[in-house]
Amino acid sequence: MKNKIYHRFVVFLTILTCCLAAAPLDARTILKSICRLKGQEENTLQGLGIVVGLKGTGDGSSFLPMLRSLEKVMKVMGEPLGRKSLDEIKDAKNVALVTVTATIPAAGARQGDKIDCVVSSIGSAKSLAGGRLFLMPLIGPDRTNPRIYAFAEGPITLDDQSITNSGRVFEGCQLEEEFFNAFIKDRKITLVLDKNHADFQVAQDVAELINSRLSIQTGGGPLARALNQVNVEVFIPPQYREDPVLFVSQVLSLPIMEPQTAPRVVINERAGSIVISGDVEIGAAVVSHKNIVVETGNAGNARPFVPVNSADPGSPKLKALVETLNALHVATPDIIDIIKGLDRNGRLHAQLIIE
Repeated sequence: MKNKIYHRFVVFLTILTCCLAAAPLDARTILKSICRLKGQEENTLQGLGIVVGLKGTGDGSSFLPMLRSLEKVMKVMGEPLGRKSLDEIKDAKNVALVTVTATIPAAGARQGDKIDCVVSSIGSAKSLAGGRLFLMPLIGPDRTNPRIYAFAEGPITLDDQSITNSGRVFEGCQLEEEFFNAFIKDRKITLVLDKNHADFQVAQDVAELINSRLSIQTGGGPLARALNQVNVEVFIPPQYREDPVLFVSQVLSLPIMEPQTAPRVVINERAGSIVISGDVEIGAAVVSHKNIVVETGNAGNARPFVPVNSADPGSPKLKALVETLNALHVATPDIIDIIKGLDRNGRLHAQLIIE
């Protein structure tokens, strides 16, 4: 297993190195690939429902919230139970109480649109396979305003056969309300940089780009200003007030140099992958892990150390360290542990992200 992970890691580093080497120095992208419009966010609807039609894999009499919910449903449907209502339905093992959530796209949706909803058991149900979500309302996340935005119902499909207490109802949620996500406020739009590009310099570069490319066309003063490392505010010129979509499309299609953000090292321990951005530097250190000892920079002169071969030994690169460990056939989990150790000791001059 370790050999497979190791070979996968070697191939990954090789591909990454080739991609970095082949990338042009003046690599460009467009503005909408690094940011979004404020107001264009997803919305989540939620509710509690009943799944029926299970083959003896429901909650059963041990989960009283399900029994009370089933009692309420039967009352609403015109079939109220007797005085000992819970006793009458205590053997209903083909029913389960579930949470239901549906996500409205960032672009919004219209009344009558159908979207998927996710169903998850909150009781002791063993499996939702073969069940059907009973018609139930969905409300917004604000519990103080229990407004019904949609209704959900339909057969449940398991996304993963190994996870039987959660599933999906395809196009099972029908919207009863319109969802128009406003993106203009006080004749301004706000660009929100994504988390991987949020940076003061990047925000300033975006504002300067818009001002240099669009302010001349509109014949006015500066249109954009960076509010912080995430948000860039842009005024809509008078000639675009009646057609803001055209203005937004022009802003988001502006070409921009590939943003230079702070160096990062991203580790996915489950996949055994390490992504190093640019020339990430590390401080002078002696790395001792299991039976491996590696010297970086001018950390010491004792032997038997394996020195990191770097053009500038005073500021060695993490890439060189990884290549050295790779040449010594160090397993990927051990390389990850070493990088974590460098970060804890303040020797990793980059942001470490563990996924």
